[in-house]
Amino acid sequence: MKVAVRQSKIKGELNAPPSKSYTHRAIAIATLGAKSDIFYPLISEDTKATINAAKCLGAIIEYEPGSNKIAIDGVEGEPETPEDVINVENSGTTLRFFTAISALCEGAAVLTGDASLRTRPNTPLLKSLNDLGSEVFSTKGDGTPPLVVKGKLKGGETTMDASISSQFISALLISCPLIEKGSYIRANNLASVPYMQMTLEVLAQAGVEIPVSRLDTDGNDYVFDIECGKSYGLREFTVPGDFSSSSYLLAAAALTESEITVGNLFPSAQGDSRIVELLDNMGADISWSKEEGLVTVKGVKGDGLRGVKVNMRANPDLVPTVAVLAAVANGTTEITDVGHLRYKETDRLMLVAEELRKLDARIEEKEDGLLIEGKALKAAKVHSHGDHRLAMALTLAALCTRGETVIADADCAKVSYPTFFDDMCSLGADIIIK
Repeated sequence: MKVAVRQSKIKGELNAPPSKSYTHRAIAIATLGAKSDIFYPLISEDTKATINAAKCLGAIIEYEPGSNKIAIDGVEGEPETPEDVINVENSGTTLRFFTAISALCEGAAVLTGDASLRTRPNTPLLKSLNDLGSEVFSTKGDGTPPLVVKGKLKGGETTMDASISSQFISALLISCPLIEKGSYIRANNLASVPYMQMTLEVLAQAGVEIPVSRLDTDGNDYVFDIECGKSYGLREFTVPGDFSSSSYLLAAAALTESEITVGNLFPSAQGDSRIVELLDNMGADISWSKEEGLVTVKGVKGDGLRGVKVNMRANPDLVPTVAVLAAVANGTTEITDVGHLRYKETDRLMLVAEELRKLDARIEEKEDGLLIEGKALKAAKVHSHGDHRLAMALTLAALCTRGETVIADADCAKVSYPTFFDDMCSLGADIIIK
């Protein structure tokens, strides 16, 4: 699918879509429990992959299209050996979580996905699962899928290089409380810490508290001391609004000097709530009523958006959004400490720079970040490369660019935000789907 986007303003109110990250975690943890109801889940391509994986391991899941609830009859800590290969499509979260969950099976499991996912690295997770008593390997011997999981986790100690993805440690946190022996896990150089905190939050609601300590107050090394023999009781879970997806709506208002209000954005462990702070620092007229869950943008203050220097290690999913803001802001923006973006659906650092340059942005790709000098952009033909966050970020850029920008392969936005283009059009954006 291609979309043609023209310069336009937006106006109105709408609720944030449900959080993809919380939906993944709630389904995975409920799968390992008894009976659970998950309210207001996000139903997207990625979360459908997690539902399918849960069913492959024996969970009974009921969902009526258009309803606000997923009902899960879980496996109570004893997943079945799957009858077939588990295809997680393009969902890295599903792959990592269910590789670890499959290590609770008596038999063997094979997990794979689409062509993009089969290039994504998993060696640190495989190493730790092997350290903890399972037998897990990549059929290609390089840590990428297909992955084979044989033998049950037993527990013990492991040290993980967590610099590529926090999904590795979250996968262990979900599986290890259910095994026969305690686990002591050290995660070195943990990336995207808020996502780990989200996992701990959902586990706590399921009745399992995992002690965590930070080894160095200035570093990113963490230790988890996990007790064994636990069970999960996530009877009900309400999925909060997604700050990652909402970042596109809020940034669109700032970029076009428009006014919108996004609801269902209450405080949570989501690190991407930082978008409110970042937009404020860059000059947007933004306010957040935490009690009401309302974030309002009323254009920009003073002379427009301004560049910032910002470390985004904990918020890598916001980088495409901030890069677009920076591309038109006054002055220079430096985004640092996001080398792990090279291991997402795409090399997101490289492609953000490559595609924004097509719009005449002054952007320099660094080893672990971006250096951007703001200026007016020009319309062009661009490509999402199948990356949902790039598709939505390029739409933002096009909204403040004279002429018509055409984005190829834009339907990948449905991976995390299925109604993105519908919502943008409802706010008045000039978008034509081709």
